[in-house]
Amino acid sequence: MSVLVWALFAVAVVLVVVAAVAAAVTKSRSRRLRSRFGPEYDRTLDGASSKKDGEAELARRAERRDGFEIKTLSPDEQRRYAERWQEIQARFVDAPADSVQEADVLVTRVMRECGYPIESFDDRSEFVSVDHPQLVEDYRAAHRIAVADTGGQVTTEDRRKGMVHFRSLFEALLGDDLSSATRGSVRGTDADTSVDSGRPSEATTEGRR
Repeated sequence: MSVLVWALFAVAVVLVVVAAVAAAVTKSRSRRLRSRFGPEYDRTLDGASSKKDGEAELARRAERRDGFEIKTLSPDEQRRYAERWQEIQARFVDAPADSVQEADVLVTRVMRECGYPIESFDDRSEFVSVDHPQLVEDYRAAHRIAVADTGGQVTTEDRRKGMVHFRSLFEALLGDDLSSATRGSVRGTDADTSVDSGRPSEATTEGRR
């Protein structure tokens, strides 16, 4: 073979190797993003003009999130916020609209305490999509209900769903270091049952007598 043929052959081999490496890198990146974002991966790609653009958006969110130091709340802070949630939840039967608004505010306040940027809902939901991808769609739905409720455009059932969604994120933000007693004040209480069922519990009714 001539020198030219060998040169062309070498170039072709290099191009094949480069293409294979690029494909492997892209596949690995996709796998990492899918693992990190879970259902948010598919939702983002469905709304993007291409897979490349969708993955670039997710990578941007992850990079931005990794630039912030998010802290775990202290036991005292956890307890204080859990008690505040219990108060809001207990009011749901008598004032469901107010409870939803207060739940939205409380979740935002906890996010601020943890170190998340809270300037806009888009900022908050982006960070939730990175750290709690299983919950971000519920958080978006809860926020939509809270916004619509300012105009009286939602039903009590909508508000109940909003409270349940806010509570899921609220519990995740408080973390796993709650004592069993404090955890009980967030879950499994009579007030909690009244939100889930849309009707007052016996304990709540008894408290009014």
